[in-house]
Amino acid sequence: MKNKTITKIIIGGLLFSGLYANAQKTILEVDVAKTITKIQPTMFGLFFEDINFAADGGLYAEMIKNRSFEFDKPLMGWEQPNTKRSSLNMLSGTATPINVVENKNNSNFCRILINDAKGYEIINEGFRGMGVKKDAQYNLSLKAANHDGAIKKIIFQFIDKDKKVIGETSIIPTSNDWKNYTAEFTATETEAKAKLRITFEGTGTIDVDMISLFPEDTWKNRKNGLRTDLVQLLYDMKPGFLRFPGGCIVEGRTLADRYQWKKSVGKVEERKTMINRWNVEFSHKQTPDYFQSFGLGFYEYFQLSEDIGASPLPILSCGMACQYNTGELADMKDLDPYIQDALDLIEFANGDQNTAWGKLRADMGHPKPFNLKFIGVGNEQWGPDYIERYKVFEKAIKAKYPNIIIVSGSGPSPDGEHFDFGMAELKKLNAQLIDEHYYKSPQWFRENATRYDNYDRKGPKIFAGEYAAQSVSGANPNNRNNWECAFSEAAFMTGLERNAEVVNLTSYAPLMAHEDAWQWTPDMIWFNNLQAYGSANYYVQKLFSTNKGTDLLSITKDGKPLTGQNDLYASAVKDLNSKEVIVKLINTSSKSQEVNVDLKGTKFASKGTIITLTSPNLEDENTFASPKKISPKESEYILKGENAPLNLAAYSVTVLKLKMAQK
Repeated sequence: MKNKTITKIIIGGLLFSGLYANAQKTILEVDVAKTITKIQPTMFGLFFEDINFAADGGLYAEMIKNRSFEFDKPLMGWEQPNTKRSSLNMLSGTATPINVVENKNNSNFCRILINDAKGYEIINEGFRGMGVKKDAQYNLSLKAANHDGAIKKIIFQFIDKDKKVIGETSIIPTSNDWKNYTAEFTATETEAKAKLRITFEGTGTIDVDMISLFPEDTWKNRKNGLRTDLVQLLYDMKPGFLRFPGGCIVEGRTLADRYQWKKSVGKVEERKTMINRWNVEFSHKQTPDYFQSFGLGFYEYFQLSEDIGASPLPILSCGMACQYNTGELADMKDLDPYIQDALDLIEFANGDQNTAWGKLRADMGHPKPFNLKFIGVGNEQWGPDYIERYKVFEKAIKAKYPNIIIVSGSGPSPDGEHFDFGMAELKKLNAQLIDEHYYKSPQWFRENATRYDNYDRKGPKIFAGEYAAQSVSGANPNNRNNWECAFSEAAFMTGLERNAEVVNLTSYAPLMAHEDAWQWTPDMIWFNNLQAYGSANYYVQKLFSTNKGTDLLSITKDGKPLTGQNDLYASAVKDLNSKEVIVKLINTSSKSQEVNVDLKGTKFASKGTIITLTSPNLEDENTFASPKKISPKESEYILKGENAPLNLAAYSVTVLKLKMAQK
């Protein structure tokens, strides 16, 4: 099959040359011997935020919604189908959360009174249902206190949309006092919208709490861990870093509901559930049942970073709530706790076991440090208030941890008054790494491939921390992950790569979205309760990330970079580890184009690899029905001499990989 594929490529090239002998060919020159700059290992990474049900209901594999009855409405997510109320009596049973003084962060449990010998049931709806797979095992756990041995048995059943039982297990509650119970069971059918029905046999009172359900199959088989298919998509990108936990979720609508990392570590059952700021942020997609259990907390983020080979990049509140909401400020004299959070986080990540926070990390199961190198101060704040606070953070962090690289922010936009002010002030402070965000049209991305060409090479380095082409407009629910957006981002990314002297980190945003519970589009990875797929944008990011190389090379036409002339964009690198030269070429034209890459400075093996990502329709996109409609196609490339002729398809991203000959 491989020989047939090669033959087709060669014949296709001959036919093209014969039919279009008079067509203009773009000649590009690459000097392999001359390295412009080293490319940072962090060049292409990931931005994670708990938006679109990305954590609870997504990456975090917990299947029970409101497992500890701590939502603002304590029985949200729980149904009581056989409870019949009247003004005088309760005929079946009642589930009433009440306080527990022992655990201030998990102060509710569910007290259930069963007064009907036929039994009483509650049903958890999961996160827009529960995805269960035939023959897969699921692990259940809960806490229960069985008053006077009143309840003889608790039965747990998966039920489908027709209430058919598709998996069952049970426990016998044996203690008057709180006791942990576990059970396992296997699904007998595959169902995307299953629910968990819990039936109590006997009459009397029982208390339950922390009712939890996980698939046995989690990433690295960790108990109560992460969803395997979603982590696999991240791992496959070979990301240079993982930024977490956001995003505007860092800031909170108010300071009280900002993300506080210390509340996300330690025992899972002692982490305080909080409302998710995205639950009522947008009128077009409100999700009042969106909360954070923090089962996916900072320890798990660090662990995930390590698992996928990414450098951890946590972002912390700088004492400013989201300026699109309240804009609440912590007074400068009250900033010490925020600064201490930053210092303690570095100790949690890097401290030895003799330190307080290093000991907690070790006690949680990771004695070795996480090798934290970066920390972010604020998300996308702007104005004098931010600069004033940033200065205090920088002074304190550098005094204790001089080697930590601090990420600062230039605001939510790539231009305008707030951006200009922030950049000017941060340059005065010799900021190390400035975060820039842009959610713009596909055309903007194509037109701004030269954005960093004139940035000061001796100034602050740049983190393109959040970007995505918007097919309609920013925060519009009609935005799509279409092919025009994806190849326009690729065109822009050649500019990021060409300017690796300045740009050190880049990441698309947001990362993930649940098909039935999103708030923001577009998103790089889409999932439902059973499936996950990468968008066309995902494959663009993956192509760049897995082919970033180690050294930047120049690639020019008539001595100038190819930055959109004739609708063509290009960048080139070499990889000293794989001994390859990698050329990325983006054709944003509606017509195919001939390109000839003139390679100088070394000899090459005759066989290389060509990877193409293309689609004929600007509106094409991947879907659950066709998850790889737009995905890379790889084949062998035969090189003759020092010239690499290519026929670039219309609307295409092409990666040419050539092995340097062994000396």
